[in-house]
Amino acid sequence: MTPVCDLCDAFPEAVQVLEPVLKSYGGEQAFFGQVETIRTHEDNSRVRDAVNEPGSGRILVVDGGASLKRSLLGGDLAGKAASNGWAGVIVNGAVRDAAELEREALGVLALALIPMKTEKRDLGVRGVPITVAGAVVRRGDWLYADRDGVIVSAEPLHLQT
Repeated sequence: MTPVCDLCDAFPEAVQVLEPVLKSYGGEQAFFGQVETIRTHEDNSRVRDAVNEPGSGRILVVDGGASLKRSLLGGDLAGKAASNGWAGVIVNGAVRDAAELEREALGVLALALIPMKTEKRDLGVRGVPITVAGAVVRRGDWLYADRDGVIVSAEPLHLQT
């Protein structure tokens, strides 16, 4: 994967840079892919639905309203995401099971850890534009993440070699 800094240098007008508020909890530090979005509040029913589907190298971006009261992703769902081919999960909210998340071949970024699971109320919507860390993210966008930060673009970004 091309480093995020190099993509920012080459395509400054094409990218949105997410504010540096997300922490890495997954086994992959660098990942990229096309975006699938979810908006939900303290209910990970739609997250569970998504990670049980083939990921095809995509990244699930979840706007949990920055709530830190309930975890929207834990070890079980991260394992499902990794085994189903998701490249990463980004949560504007909290996650749990830190040791399990680190063992998965999956990028996981979130605001914080919290041990409390969600209530399953079958709430949330998929495929809608969401705002995460100051950036508007849409289904079909391309997201690139590494230790230097996270960027999103409407088009895939490639550097000539």
